[in-house]
Amino acid sequence: MTVMESTSAQTDACASAPDPHPRPDGQDRYTISEVVAFTGLTAHTLRWYERIGLMPHIDRSHTGQRRFTNRDLDWLAFVGKLRLTGMPVADMVRYAELVREGEHTVEERQELLESTRRDVRARIAELQDTLAVLDHKISFYAGARRAPERPCA
Repeated sequence: MTVMESTSAQTDACASAPDPHPRPDGQDRYTISEVVAFTGLTAHTLRWYERIGLMPHIDRSHTGQRRFTNRDLDWLAFVGKLRLTGMPVADMVRYAELVREGEHTVEERQELLESTRRDVRARIAELQDTLAVLDHKISFYAGARRAPERPCA
């Protein structure tokens, strides 16, 4: 199973991390400090994600400590990719809610991701245009340095 699973065993295979976090073999229960080490997120951020509904229900030990699973780490990797797209947190939370609601929300999830993809493609086009301008200026300055000095007349 990948990413995030609702209690009704419905899954959302929206993204299995192509570059999964390093995890000890055979382990599927992690403390918040281990998740911090794996993900680079802060404990505060992880607690905030849980509080706003971006994370699924996180199990607790008998002493009340959070216990994250590999599935939780996969979900965090996906959320990290969504953050890189510039998707607003409210949309990420909405996506998480839709996943938890089940299979009848697949079309709405797809629409949300397609909208985000359009935004990313537009940003990529803007960045490519900006890169072309930078390349032009860099070439101009490189050419100016190579030009021989003219003697003063």
